[in-house]
Amino acid sequence: MNSTVTYGLLAAWALHDAEEILLGPRWLREHLPELRERFPEVPEAVWKAAEGVDEREFAVAVAAVGAVVAAAAVAGQRSGGRSSFYQAALTGFGLHGLVHLAQAAAVRGYTPGSVTSPLIVVPFTLWARGRLRRAGVLRPTRTGDMVKGLAVAAGVTVAAHALARKVTGHPRF
Repeated sequence: MNSTVTYGLLAAWALHDAEEILLGPRWLREHLPELRERFPEVPEAVWKAAEGVDEREFAVAVAAVGAVVAAAAVAGQRSGGRSSFYQAALTGFGLHGLVHLAQAAAVRGYTPGSVTSPLIVVPFTLWARGRLRRAGVLRPTRTGDMVKGLAVAAGVTVAAHALARKVTGHPRF
């Protein structure tokens, strides 16, 4: 398998997360009052956790997620793209891009990650999955796999932020 397909996941992720690192924490701080008002059904604990995220914590969390994505890319390269870990990470990456687009639609405007999702995340995922399919190594993805992938991505994100809070000395959620 061409390394562009496997290590490309890490490269595409890095480009996408650069947008999030540059704009995420500041955007969240600026829009938190508006988001709270617009989405009152979101639990208060979520808003409290979001209030505490600063640039340093966010960068550490992104690095932690990056370690997971790098491990998936390596597993993909070593297995010729057959690794279930790599394929799940690739699928999760693409779905994560769709989540960013849904977030932007929900707020009717820009959200961090919504620029690179349609330009990098979704196209790369579709391209890489196509290459894996043509090579005969792509496993079928069922709805349950997608739900599990999103759940794992959410869990990795929460764990990365918990680690980042510990590393940066920020209080818990």
